[in-house]
Amino acid sequence: MKRKLFIWIAVLCLLATSILPAHAATSRLDDDAGLLSLSEEKEIAELLDEISQRHEMDIVVVTADSLDGLSPMEYADDYYDYGGYGEDGILLLVSIADNDWYVSTAGYGITAITDAGLTYMSKRFVPYLSEGEYGKAFETFAQLCDEFITQAKTGDPYDTHNLPKDPFAAGVNLVIALVIGLVVALIATGIMKGKLKTVRQQAKADDYVEKGSMRLDYSRDLFLYTHLDRREKPKSSSGSSTHISSSGTTHGGGGGKF
Repeated sequence: MKRKLFIWIAVLCLLATSILPAHAATSRLDDDAGLLSLSEEKEIAELLDEISQRHEMDIVVVTADSLDGLSPMEYADDYYDYGGYGEDGILLLVSIADNDWYVSTAGYGITAITDAGLTYMSKRFVPYLSEGEYGKAFETFAQLCDEFITQAKTGDPYDTHNLPKDPFAAGVNLVIALVIGLVVALIATGIMKGKLKTVRQQAKADDYVEKGSMRLDYSRDLFLYTHLDRREKPKSSSGSSTHISSSGTTHGGGGGKF
């Protein structure tokens, strides 16, 4: 009886394992380069899992000591494709060998993270990489992915026309604009005031014309010709550029140095 019960339990476990998605047991954080403390690793892993489960797509962070002769793009794409992750996802690779970072997007991740969006994101998390604050960089990356995916689900992904505004930067720009405006106004007022002090009676044109020497009987305006140049207004690039990985999967993304 006990043996039959054990067999049934084993069969049920096997069935449950086969039903679960292939990537369910795959870690979304692989700190192979050892850049995080144990507490940071735990917090980042939980954050990635929470965002991934809520949006039903994989948000992954990978660090590496070496790229094994591959380019950052190839390494990031292959890691995602052969790592057992889902069809939709976003992966951040950080390689300390040559200070490379690369974001590989797949499926809906390509829609959510446009080229312009990735440029915006990189300005937020790459400075932390440069300063060695890897935990903060990965936390910022995860939060930005959450924000961008949420926006993409409205049907209008963040792109060249609607990138989010940085409240702090906007406030600083406003202060700078007000200061510049005040300085320009003071300078202009000073110049005008100076001119008022040096006003002199100026001779009029009539003073140089002998009265009765010229009489205008007829005048008209003659329009000769016009010339109009038409040029197409340059269009800013938008959307996501894509490429095919070694597995034949379409990926978007981009990267750089830190």
